Amino acid sequence: MKSTLSLLTMLITFFLGSSFTTLDSQIGKWKKLGTKKVSYKLDKDVLYVGTTEGGFKKLKLLVSGGNLNMHKMVVEYGNGSKDNIPLKHNFTKQSDTRVIDLEGGKRIIKKITFWYDTKNNSRRKAKVHVFGKK
Repeated sequence: MKSTLSLLTMLITFFLGSSFTTLDSQIGKWKKLGTKKVSYKLDKDVLYVGTTEGGFKKLKLLVSGGNLNMHKMVVEYGNGSKDNIPLKHNFTKQSDTRVIDLEGGKRIIKKITFWYDTKNNSRRKAKVHVFGKK
């Protein structure tokens, strides 16, 4: 009985651990630039990244905690230039974006502005996590 219980415990740990490890290993290759908790309406939020983080070639967003309708984001670089990136995506909790390649290669990101709404009747506030890859 004890060995059966130990085997069952190991199997559960393996399967639960492997699903979390996959996400962790994907995120592990990316640097977390910040997180914004969003409100319950049509709104915009700004995430200040700053020049101390270094330059990035790619971005990825992960939404957790609630649902969110993302309309677009604007990435402002250290030199003042901007990229308007249309996202038009309905995120459910624990969903993410495609990999977003930044124009011009490795760039210093000053700030990222998001436009979104939560008209999908989400009862929980969503968090937007931003990751960058060099």
